[in-house]
Parts: sequence; C-alpha cells; structure tokens
Amino acid sequence: MADLITVDDPDDPRLRDYTGLTDVELRRRREPAEGLFIAEGEKVIRRARHAGYEMRSMLLSAKWIDLMRDVIDEVPAPVYAVSPELAERVTGYHVHRGALASMQRKPLPDAAELLAKARRVAVMEAVNDHTNIGAIFRSAAALGMDAVLLSPDCADPLYRRSVKVSMGAVFSVPYARLDTWPKGLETVREAGFELLALTPDEKADSIDRAAPHRMDKVALMLGAEGEGLSTRALVAADRWVRIPMAHGIDSLNVGAAAAVAFYAVASGRPQS
Repeated sequence: MADLITVDDPDDPRLRDYTGLTDVELRRRREPAEGLFIAEGEKVIRRARHAGYEMRSMLLSAKWIDLMRDVIDEVPAPVYAVSPELAERVTGYHVHRGALASMQRKPLPDAAELLAKARRVAVMEAVNDHTNIGAIFRSAAALGMDAVLLSPDCADPLYRRSVKVSMGAVFSVPYARLDTWPKGLETVREAGFELLALTPDEKADSIDRAAPHRMDKVALMLGAEGEGLSTRALVAADRWVRIPMAHGIDSLNVGAAAAVAFYAVASGRPQS
C-alpha cells in the first residue's frame, strides 16, 4: 500500500517530478534524461499501469483520493495529497483532471526487434507537434497498426500532451526510434516491408489503387504538418501514395490523414 502524504509546500523537493509541466523545453530535456513521464487523468494512469509502467509517485487533489483508492492500495509508490491551488503552483497550470502520476520509462526496443513481429507499421519523420503525435498513436492503436517507428527528430510520444491526446494509446502500440534518417529506413526494407510515402503530390498513386491492404508487409511513411515528408524521405520510399481529395482541398491534417491511411493499410489485412 502506498503512503498518503499531505503536502502544503509547493517547493517540497518530493514534488520535483511535477514541477514546471508547462515548460515544454524543460520537460523535453528532463523527462527522458531522468527516465520518467507524466500520466494525467484517471484513465491514462490506469492504462499506464496496465501496460506495465512502474509508478514513481502520484499527485492527487482531495476529491480524487477515493476514486483512485484501489490504485493507492495496490502500489508502493508515495501518493501526495495537495490542494488544487498548490497543484497549480507546482505544475504551472490548473490540473483539471486532478490526478497526475509520475511513471518510470521502459527501455525502447530495437527497431529490428519490432519489425520482426509486425506487418503494418507507421513511420514518422520530424513530427514535432505533441497533439499530432498523440492523435496518430490513437489511430494506430484503433485501426490495427502493429508498431510505430520514429525518425531521430520526432517528438516524444510519452510527453504529457501526447499521452493525454492519445488517451493512453501510446502505451498500446510498441514504438522505436531509428538511429539515422533516412538511412535507417534500410532496416525497414531489409525486414521485407514496402515503404509507402504518404504525400499529396499529384504524381503519387491513389492509395486505393495501390491497395496496401493486399501487401504482405507495409510501412506507411508520414511527414510533419505543413511540409510533409522531406525530399530525402520521398526518394528513399518504394512508392508514393495519396488520399484522393474533393472540393479543391489539397491535403488533410497529418493526424486525420494518418487515420484514413491506416484504415486503408489495415482493412482486409491477412489474418494470422
């Protein structure tokens, strides 16, 4: 059973994991370096625990203590009970869901290890918007993608905003980082995957015509909002595919495009 500790000092060093959560640059440096991430909200905390992440501590406002009682009783990590005002002073924002947990990261698997067990993979290049990262992971989980690979400069899927937007789906889809880009794509090709670059370029084949759901192994490449995939990434792809558009619209938000493309990739996929 966890210790329930009432804290009334925002400078208490035991709350260090939760300080400055709105400082994106600080948290992007601190969290991976210190091996932690923040789960926000009851459902996300429970999903992180279900996925096997070890809890370092919890920060709860009073009304959430009873709702989280079963978790408090199960985990050995300390639970800090604070007022909503103190939580805001520590974190830098009003904690609407009233429940935060600091979780221990797991070592990331090797890309080749993930590919050996997958048939449908999403590959992201330089996607740095945490909302888009979360949305893409949520769609990947819901629509049956087996894994996600990230270029070295992609944002952290375990950053608080990404986790929150994904509703914990970042815990459901295994992911790894490629060490180099775009050279790392050779690892994907060597594992037997066809690299499909998603682009609105008119030279690309319609994704319906490409019929990726009939391919044995598919890696769908997604670029950042606005610029899309880089020229280097497009050159490294085996084939370009696009989502047909109407009413003069030339493209979709990368999160929406990913959902449409994931459905096309996974729909009717061969069953093991």
